[in-house]
Amino acid sequence: MYKTILIPTDGTDFCEKAVKHGVELAKLSGAKVIGVTVAVPLKRNIASALSPEILDNIAANNAAALKKALGSVEAAAKAAGVQCETLVINDEHPYQGIIEAANKQKCDLIVMASHGRRGLAAVILGSETHKVVTHTDIPVLIYR
Repeated sequence: MYKTILIPTDGTDFCEKAVKHGVELAKLSGAKVIGVTVAVPLKRNIASALSPEILDNIAANNAAALKKALGSVEAAAKAAGVQCETLVINDEHPYQGIIEAANKQKCDLIVMASHGRRGLAAVILGSETHKVVTHTDIPVLIYR
């Protein structure tokens, strides 16, 4: 059925539920999973206003958060006996990074959480999940 399933995560509880579902689906279909998280770079004007020490602290915190988020995908896959790879994509627009990763890895399904922006921000900016769905031709399973 599926051969390669991309599972984007930001480490939140909402994403963790989607990770577990995606890994179980991979197990049932004999697919491998690609765990991906997107690191959004600091805007230049913000970065230029910060001291090098603060920038180093931000970078260290981001690296730890990315490692933790992808570690959960690896742990779920290992527990289920599913082959797993992980990627960190640097992109100002997370949905573009997710789609780029799915295309490069030749994924035939993307499993992602339904959460994202709420209220007025969702109306104005939209959610990353919605953007992925509307900008890719790869099937997307949205886990609520």
